[in-house]
Amino acid sequence: MRRTALHTKHCEAGAKMVPFAGWEMPLYYRDGATEEHRLVRRSAGLFDVSHMGTFEIAGKGSLDFLNRMITSGVHKTDVAMSGYGLLLNEQGNIIDDIFLYHTEEYLWTLVVNASNLEKDWDWLNSHRGDFDCTLTDVSEGTSLIAMQGPAVIACLEGLSGEDLSAWTRFGIKEFVLEGIPFRSGRTGYTGEDGVEIFVASEQAAALWNILLDQGGKQCEIGPCGLAARDSLRFEAGFPLYGHELNETVAPPEALLKWACDFESDFIGKSPVEELIKKGLTRKLVTFKLIDKGVAREDYEILSARGDLIGKVVSGLYAPTVDLYCGNGFVPVAFAKAGTEIGISVRGRIKKAEVVKRPLYRPAYR
Repeated sequence: MRRTALHTKHCEAGAKMVPFAGWEMPLYYRDGATEEHRLVRRSAGLFDVSHMGTFEIAGKGSLDFLNRMITSGVHKTDVAMSGYGLLLNEQGNIIDDIFLYHTEEYLWTLVVNASNLEKDWDWLNSHRGDFDCTLTDVSEGTSLIAMQGPAVIACLEGLSGEDLSAWTRFGIKEFVLEGIPFRSGRTGYTGEDGVEIFVASEQAAALWNILLDQGGKQCEIGPCGLAARDSLRFEAGFPLYGHELNETVAPPEALLKWACDFESDFIGKSPVEELIKKGLTRKLVTFKLIDKGVAREDYEILSARGDLIGKVVSGLYAPTVDLYCGNGFVPVAFAKAGTEIGISVRGRIKKAEVVKRPLYRPAYR
């Protein structure tokens, strides 16, 4: 089991450590996942996301290469900006969802899911061909910290002494705090404003301390684990690879048509266009439980008549809306908000209802 550079900090803070994608990661801390979730919604939370993979793509051919590999129209991402996108296979299904940072004219940083690091690395290298660019895996020496919540930007202003009013969503900015340099993207996966930080692993623990100790003088802030990150992203309608996304799912089925720029010639484009032309047969939906119960992954989703129509891919308690909810893929006829469905919970059918997404509208929109 691998450990991040912040492992000791998590243990000192009383974290419940669990295995995740080959890493030992904090699930929650002493106050529990629900309080961590609420802390991020009202102020600021700090997440160790160093288990995620980090690649650098450099060279004059890097733009053409990335435009081919990623769905989102990489040519539209200016220097010092970033964006979300997908890697698709030739069948138009999702290999991974990624975040791409354009750090210099011919230099890009690509962040991939931890469970997909080797697969993505092999996929990218197998298609590099004659493109004039290099790929470097910098995951080992790079730590990633997500600082999320409505108080984050003001907190960073106080820590850095800089006016950040011109820093836009998805923008990239360099900082130095107490001699520690780091790069931040105004990005995140919680539905709140905030930043994701890239710092050398040997300096990660010191920066973590600064953000908690000195940041704590600027705003209410605390460490948060995987459980809160999951419930936060769920409420905001963001997919998680291995749940809403996998290599049997096409972008439109997962409500990610918006992440595809069809002016670009990305791998998997034609099958996605054909699927859109033919029309979807299934679609990702969010539902809430009407009856008391918890929907777990792989529980059966039933029509009001009792017919099997799908399976749950994510299920949890959503603290902001105070509901037990879930996601699943169902035929399009059952995808309209207000549709009554059933969830088979340990052999008992629990009444549920398809709801409008997202449960929580991202605060920065």
